[in-house]
Amino acid sequence: FLLATHRQFPGCGNIVTFSQFFFIAVEGFIFEANFGRKRPAIPIRYYLIMVAMFFTVSVVNNYALNLNIAMPLHMIFRSGSLIASMALGIIILKKRYSVSKYMSIALVSVGIFTCTFMSAKQVASDSSLSEEDGLRAFLWWVLGIAALTFALLMSARMGIFQETLYKQFGKHSKEALFYNHALPLPGFLLLAPNIYHHAVLFSHSEPFQVPVIGVTLPIMWFYLLMNVITQYVCIRGVFILTTECTSLTVTLVVTLRKFVSLIFSILYFRNPFTAWHWLGTFFVFVGTLMYTEVWNSLGPLLARGRKRPKQE
Repeated sequence: FLLATHRQFPGCGNIVTFSQFFFIAVEGFIFEANFGRKRPAIPIRYYLIMVAMFFTVSVVNNYALNLNIAMPLHMIFRSGSLIASMALGIIILKKRYSVSKYMSIALVSVGIFTCTFMSAKQVASDSSLSEEDGLRAFLWWVLGIAALTFALLMSARMGIFQETLYKQFGKHSKEALFYNHALPLPGFLLLAPNIYHHAVLFSHSEPFQVPVIGVTLPIMWFYLLMNVITQYVCIRGVFILTTECTSLTVTLVVTLRKFVSLIFSILYFRNPFTAWHWLGTFFVFVGTLMYTEVWNSLGPLLARGRKRPKQE
């Protein structure tokens, strides 16, 4: 739904992000905060730090799409979050990983990079700029790359901050989900003109009859509604995961979700799926199996199966 929205109205990331934050904040205020009567288990000051990081990453990633950055290239950089998370974990938390973990993260990153890079080439081949606008477009592109790099490192740092916070105060995924989306809402006042502009554009999109219930509404509002619902399910799962796993494992799961989204978008929009895409998919699959060490669990099971006595 997000890809379809960006495809029809480029630069609409702010209204998408605001809708997502608003929905989760209202749901959390009712069911988690009990209309403000429940005190948070983690001090608000720590949530303010986390929210500043979270809001900054979301806004910078959205604005990068307005800086001559195509969606596939956007995905390339965000797939580098695995490497960034591992590097900051080594530097800040002094963590050390096994050789298989390093290899698995490298394979997943290379696989996703291969798929998104080939998709970016396909997008680039379909568009052209006049020579006189080339330098200006390149400078905006460089600024977009700088913005994505900053957001990538900030996102990895936020994951490590969450990991240390949950170790200190305990696991409170629903509470964290609510405060991470409620506290940034005043910040969207700075983006109000852009949000209102795209709300008007959405209202003038073609009408669409919602299946089953038969209600007719502009198709972009339907896309936005579906995106809010699916993102809520996804983000809630991620926040639960942050309380149970390390920041690197969470980053791996989120990156794999983005990879599946990329593959789905290629198939849905009927973009060419080349041999390079298959190679990238293979790297991701093998790297994921290496990280989860699934064959270490399958080995003993297969060995017991071979040693099982024959039934007479």
